Order: sequence, then structure tokens, then C-alpha cells
Amino acid sequence: MGGGFCVLIEYLFIYLIVCILICFLDLLSRIDLDELMKKDEPPLNFPETLDGFELAFNEHGQLRHIHTGEPFVFNYKEDLHRWNQKRYEALGEIITKYVYELLENDCNLKKEILPVDSTVDEPKSFIYMSEDALTNPEKIMVLIQGSGVVRAGQWARRLIINEDLNSGTQIPFINRAKEEGYGVIVLNPNENSLEVEKVPDSAKKPSPDASDEPAEKRERKEERENKKKKDFYEKYRNPQKEREMEHIPIRENSTPEEHTLYVWDHFISKSLAKNIFIVAHSYGGLSFVNLMIQREAEVKNRIRAVAMTDSVHNVWHQEANKSIRDWLREHCCNWVSSPEPLDTLVDPMLNDCPRVSAGTEKHELTSWKSFHSIFKFFRDALKNHEDESSSSPVTTRSSHRIKNEDL
Repeated sequence: MGGGFCVLIEYLFIYLIVCILICFLDLLSRIDLDELMKKDEPPLNFPETLDGFELAFNEHGQLRHIHTGEPFVFNYKEDLHRWNQKRYEALGEIITKYVYELLENDCNLKKEILPVDSTVDEPKSFIYMSEDALTNPEKIMVLIQGSGVVRAGQWARRLIINEDLNSGTQIPFINRAKEEGYGVIVLNPNENSLEVEKVPDSAKKPSPDASDEPAEKRERKEERENKKKKDFYEKYRNPQKEREMEHIPIRENSTPEEHTLYVWDHFISKSLAKNIFIVAHSYGGLSFVNLMIQREAEVKNRIRAVAMTDSVHNVWHQEANKSIRDWLREHCCNWVSSPEPLDTLVDPMLNDCPRVSAGTEKHELTSWKSFHSIFKFFRDALKNHEDESSSSPVTTRSSHRIKNEDL
């Protein structure tokens, strides 16, 4: 008798645990966890200037707190990752405008609006060019960044904020190029759309006339359920509603590939320069290969060398033909992230173009670390071209191919 009673008690206890668990799971299903994470979150109102953040760039181009001299701190408020991320993004927008000012005021570049025939009301993008970009008779350098939040003049926002302006921006490339007699064109491949606040679409609401009785009942039931859920967790949250945004694409510049092709057609190809040189980082390498597929003859005739830095292009997935692959092997070099010393040949089995070490394992640092090597690569490529042109009207592929030992 006593044993049977104990078993009954056990069953009752298990039943009670199961009931509690079911209630708990139902409770979780009614709570929007994302909304709960916003509980007690400070307002998403951030400064609009570096001074407002109490930050400034010092003489070394490093971003520092104006009072303490400390670097930027991401985790400004503990356990509030979303708020810290929004704060970081707000600072990033200020950095973008700051770099634009440097391009215009320190580098003396001018802004060119895209599309070139844009109307007053349509979304627009822009690029930056030196005064002689289209008139320099000898050579121009074109800079193409990777994908993401970076805009014209930047390689990596994280480097600008956490390291310095030299490693994170294209400004050292621009200044050095101008010193060596290049015209300069700075692309802006990630400025693809205009962000505007989304207007509620009343057309999506079902018309009473078009709905049958079951649909109406189902809609009312869903509304009641949603109201219950909202009322349930309204007591526990203090969310900050963010504006719902939509993106209006920029005509003929809605993707990095479109942008690169557009700038080639309307600016680069119209320049007077006999020799064009490309620096393309990460996704910029893919955009260049796409350009070459679209404008193969023009590219081969005008471009002398292409320096890629940790490019993500794939000549097979992008379906580049054999003549393009041959040209890339002869005129291109890709400085990739690697633990090997700078300029060491790596991945020799990948035969789309020579790959050498950038002297760093950090993807975003590959452009800066290969800075001097890239300019030497361009000088050697131009000299080889001039030597071949002056010595003989007939050139051979073997004489023009990039030699690994030269790197």
C-alpha cells in the first residue's frame, strides 16, 4: 500500500512539472524576446559630430578621446550590445563625412555626380576625381573598395576607428599617386540607393468586399491573438520603435558591378591617359573582373596592370573566358592575407593570377600592408610596356608576363 502511494505521488509530481513546463513554453511564445532586450535601453539619440562624441584625430591620424586620450570604446554600456552597435554605426556615418572632407580639402579631389544626366528629384551617387583625371595624357590610377558600409575614400571603417587614417582610408594611395604623376579616380561602389522612410502600404489591407466570411473570422481571431500577446508583454518592455526604411535604387548604379561599369563608360574610358592602373580590394576585384567580361577589348587596350588586395573574384564562377584568364595572369597580382612575409608567392596552383602575401593575416589590412609593393608593381609594369613598345612592334606573351621573382 505504501509503495503504491509513493508511485502515485511520483506521477503527480511529474504531472505538475510537465504542466509548469507547458505554461512556461506558452509564456515564452507570447513574449517578443527582441522587444524584451530593449527594456530600459537608453534613447537611440547620438551625437552628429566628432566633438559631440568627444573624439578627434590626433597628429598620427588616430581617433582618440579629447580628454583622456583613450581609443574609442565599443562597449560603452555593458550588456547593451544593440545600443552600442547603433552608437558605433552613428560614429561610422560621421567618419564617412569626415573622409569626404579630407578628399575634398586635403587631397583636392572634386565630386562628380552620378548618373551624369540625373534629374533634380532622382536618387544620386558620386565619385571623386583629381583635376587631371580626364586630361592627364600619361597615366591614371583607379581605386575600387570592397563591399559593405565603406564609402568613397575608405578601405575599412574599423581600421579608421580603431587604428588610424593611413591604414583605413585610401588617402595615402591618392597622395602617393599624385606625387608620382597619376591622375586619380576614386569609385564609390556601395552608394547604390537612397534610403527613405517607408510609407505604410494601405493597398495591402484586404478589402471587406473581397473577403469571404471565413477569412473575416480568421482575421478577427488573429487580431485578438495579437492584441493578447501585445498586452501581455507591454508590461515588461520599454521598446524604442525604429523607423521602417526602404531603399530606392540609383539608376545604373544599383550594385557595385553596375557602378564600376558605369564609371568606366562615362569617365575612365574617356580619359586621355595612355596607361590605366587599378587597385581593387576584396569585392572590388570581383567588380573589376565583371568589368573586363563586359568590356574586354577596351580593358586590354587601356589597362596596364591591376593590383588586387584579398580579392574575392572567381574567374570560373564569373565565367571569364580563356583570353581574360590569360590576360589576368600577365597583368594582375593579388596581395592576399597570409602569415608569409610580404610579396612571398602563395597558392601557386591557383592560376587565374599570381597571388602573393600581403604580409598580414587581416583581410582589411591587405591594401595598406602592400602599399609600397603595389606602386613598385605599377612602375615595373609601365616600364615593361614602354620597353616593349620602343624595342619592337611585336611583343610576346612570355616577355610581358609578370615574373614572380620580380615581386
